[in-house]
Amino acid sequence: MIISKTPYRISFFGGGSDYPAWYVKNGGAVLSATVDKYIYISCRHLPPFFSHKYRIVWSQIENVKEISQIKHKVVREMLKHFKIKDGLEIHYDGDLPARSGMGSSSVFVVGLMNLLNNFLGRKIKKELLAQESINFEQKIMRETVGSQDQIAATYGGFNKIIFRTGGGFNVRQISVKKKTIQELNKNLLLVYTGIDRTAHYIAKSYIKKLQTSKRSYILEISNFVKEGEKFLNNGDLNHFGKLLHESWLVKKCLSSSISNSRIDEIYNDVMKKGALGGKLLGAGGGGFFLFYIPYYKQKSIINHFKKLITIPFNFTSEGSKILFKTIDDKINV
Repeated sequence: MIISKTPYRISFFGGGSDYPAWYVKNGGAVLSATVDKYIYISCRHLPPFFSHKYRIVWSQIENVKEISQIKHKVVREMLKHFKIKDGLEIHYDGDLPARSGMGSSSVFVVGLMNLLNNFLGRKIKKELLAQESINFEQKIMRETVGSQDQIAATYGGFNKIIFRTGGGFNVRQISVKKKTIQELNKNLLLVYTGIDRTAHYIAKSYIKKLQTSKRSYILEISNFVKEGEKFLNNGDLNHFGKLLHESWLVKKCLSSSISNSRIDEIYNDVMKKGALGGKLLGAGGGGFFLFYIPYYKQKSIINHFKKLITIPFNFTSEGSKILFKTIDDKINV
């Protein structure tokens, strides 16, 4: 048996510039960090004396004889991609809900890609794991997704991810003082709206307009990365929080699907109660809000919005890793 552990991420600034439709021609940059919420995936060789050959446990339990019969499309296509022939049992558990803006779909892909490579006895370096995960989602699954989540989940930590013109990326770890990280962590509040959405549908609503009518907004969103990094390095966290607000206002201009009346209502109410800034994580449309609220004001805000779920978290420096591994019968491919 083998178990992978892969962190969710928080994207602060630059989201939108990580789509190939943009950065291949213009370059891009994202400022993000991973948190101590994880997706766990386990895999073991399934002995041949069961009536089924593949057992996939997620929100459903699937017992099937052929890979083509698997309903979980990422698992199905990944097993095809690796040309798996022997029977497998795969279990998936996540600390956070899917379709919530925390990069769950890409985190799952990275975790499964890492797990299957190791299960097959292949050592895979971080850069290759991130790139193969990006290629899998964008080219094999043909999903309209960006490239930041796969990289963040692979590398872990506070990073500035630079997307090069022509394709490819560089990851630069940001050396933030421990005291600054602790203070930032204390002043951030993760709030679940209860609204789920599918990121690639939101992205499709504006992705074709990135080079035309939405170009100025993406350029502005990219510029926030440099400012945000400067505020972090200087420990100027109140301005960092206010920059979240500025970036959210610009992001909403990309598509009418990014926000709605309920989302605007939540955001405006929290801002009135003392938040300096905030944003919906991910593509928008629902999922998690990230708010910057001075910690001494948070209790009253949490009490006021009792119907909303707040999630405590800490930043983590680790990326996707193999948590547990035993020597099992080698599977055939």
